[in-house]
Amino acid sequence: MASTNFIDYVKIFCRSGKGGAGSAHLRREKYIPMGGPDGGDGGRGGHIIVRGNNNFWTLLHLKYKRHIFAGSGGSGGAQRSSGKMGEDRIIEVPLGTVVKDGDTGELLFEVTELNEEHILAKGGLGGLGNDHFKSSTHQTPRYAQPGRDGIEISAILELKLLGDVGLVGFPNAGKSTLLSVVSAAKPEIADYPFTTLVPNLGMVSYRDNLSFVMADIPGIIKGASEGKGLGLRFLRHIERNSILLFLVPADTDDIKKEYEILVNELGSFNPELLDKRRVLAISKSDLLDEELIEEIKQDLPDTPYVFISSVANTGITELKDMLWREMQESNKEI
Repeated sequence: MASTNFIDYVKIFCRSGKGGAGSAHLRREKYIPMGGPDGGDGGRGGHIIVRGNNNFWTLLHLKYKRHIFAGSGGSGGAQRSSGKMGEDRIIEVPLGTVVKDGDTGELLFEVTELNEEHILAKGGLGGLGNDHFKSSTHQTPRYAQPGRDGIEISAILELKLLGDVGLVGFPNAGKSTLLSVVSAAKPEIADYPFTTLVPNLGMVSYRDNLSFVMADIPGIIKGASEGKGLGLRFLRHIERNSILLFLVPADTDDIKKEYEILVNELGSFNPELLDKRRVLAISKSDLLDEELIEEIKQDLPDTPYVFISSVANTGITELKDMLWREMQESNKEI
């Protein structure tokens, strides 16, 4: 997916439809000169509805639709006929979209399932016709209720990718290369920092026709949780992942220290991320011999780890097995 087409944040202004006015009609027929009130109710104004759609992977389609208005309800008529309901406006969003109040930042709801619907702004109620106001002492009321106004709301839509495993690492750690090896994803790969400018998703095939989703986000740098680099913008995508896969290159000066920096950045962004299960993969291990690997093992953090090489395709099966086991354990904890 081209970086220019990946939009994971939009702010929109919505207005639901106004309710239709009730009718104050009095029944007047040739042989019934004093038929009394028969005004119908006004129709409800249209709702603004947010619906989950798994055909969308980005909020790009909303980038230039910042104002969304629903239809107004029709007025009531004679013979107690109700007005037509206003047309609802449905906002299709990718699964994993979070909707917040644009003014307060309050979380309104999340959309995580196909065809899941939430009413963002209810349409105004239609006014009651004069038929509702007749009584024994007032048999010909000549008034009816006006329709209620719709609701105006500013809303923020944020996309948090839905993935089973989230790839975490510094730029040039080999995350995109790993994703391209274990899945059919084709992320941009080059030998310079921040090659990955947008999150990438890949479906990883496992044993017995099983599979899981791996998400690669742009590289994190020290201070990402404070807004440095690209990390702050994309860290929220990790919040959806059940397993965090930390990728640290074998040629790093201090693997344990780099791992701890990554963990600290996640914790600073959202302390709840520290509760997720973790796996450490030491990439580019084709640069190491057995003696060096044994030496490195002596100073690794207390986290399940595996040595891999995406280029030499070594350790990949062991990595998949480890991730699958951790996912099963994570599911037991839910």
